[in-house]
Amino acid sequence: MAGVRSTVSSRRLVVGALVAALAPAVAFAVLVVGVPGAGAVPAGAAAPLTTGPPTPGPTGSATPVTPGTSPFPPGAPSNLTATAVTTGSVTLSWTAAPRGCCAVVAYDITYTQAFNDIVWSTQVGNVTTATITGNISRAKQYSFYVSARDDMGRRGPSSNSAQVVTPNADTGDTTPPERPGVFSVSGQTGTTASLAWAESTDDVGVVAYDVYRFDGLYISTLLASVTGTSVTVPLRAGPNLLYLRARDAAGNVSLATNVQNVQGATSPPVTPGTCQVTYASQSEWSTGFVATVTIRNTSTSAVINGWTLAFAFRGDQRVTQSWNARVIQSGTLVTAEHSGWNSAIPPGGSVSFGLYGTWRTSNAPPTAFTLNGNSCVVAA
Repeated sequence: MAGVRSTVSSRRLVVGALVAALAPAVAFAVLVVGVPGAGAVPAGAAAPLTTGPPTPGPTGSATPVTPGTSPFPPGAPSNLTATAVTTGSVTLSWTAAPRGCCAVVAYDITYTQAFNDIVWSTQVGNVTTATITGNISRAKQYSFYVSARDDMGRRGPSSNSAQVVTPNADTGDTTPPERPGVFSVSGQTGTTASLAWAESTDDVGVVAYDVYRFDGLYISTLLASVTGTSVTVPLRAGPNLLYLRARDAAGNVSLATNVQNVQGATSPPVTPGTCQVTYASQSEWSTGFVATVTIRNTSTSAVINGWTLAFAFRGDQRVTQSWNARVIQSGTLVTAEHSGWNSAIPPGGSVSFGLYGTWRTSNAPPTAFTLNGNSCVVAA
């Protein structure tokens, strides 16, 4: 549309302990990986500038006070809403941001697709409505934020979030079902989880509830489609990030429910009193990789307070980013230390951290790990 200046994208790596921009809130630990031309993440609010009282003039009357000129950014736009949604576009409107020291000249629109690791950013002029068409697809969920930018290039805090689900078609039934009620775990074994939720409503009628497992990055696997409000689904070893959507006969889907993180039993069995490590490749391409490392405390009574995991790559991998752990690499040797908040691993519990890196000739995974100097069992 007229006024849209540019659209850029960046990658965010969503860790197993979720956070994403959903409502109900899904907590994600997010890492934005630099991409040439990527838009900046909206900054936090700056402290407002205060101006002292007017100075009495020679006649005792107050002299006019000019606005402060110390640099501070605009305020946050408000009342961000989606006024029109199609299979390939979302029209937004908002209330203009209060100016800071300088005139507002543009707005940055940042948006994400639920259960995906892409962050898009577009800049428009000094307007209060815009239509977004880039990277919008049918039957997908998006979250939008808007922030103001002044003529000195300073960007203010972001607005409220506007969440939408695009329809499956632009004709016929285009209204998505309501989000189902609270999604909960009603029972669990080592290999299955029993799930329950409150029913959804739809202008025509809900035909199914779809349960998905999210891999923490961008892949959602359908586990079950049912017509009722409960189901038992299989679990894989380690963390299972489960969520639910309602679906109508036209293929429209609801906003996603809250996410349940359910731990599946680790296979193969491990020796009590030791640790077990799972190194899982999440994604691999010709020059890079994403991997998740999960440490399980297999003791039945002892808590691991503070952990450092060491291992050696068998290829020429180089770690360039990490999350949920402080990672140092020297040659092929990698040392990962807890991040403070995840330093304790209870008996039977586990923690996971992620690696983003590069490789050229070999991405062979490590086959041996030591935790605090002690060898760990390696999961198959």
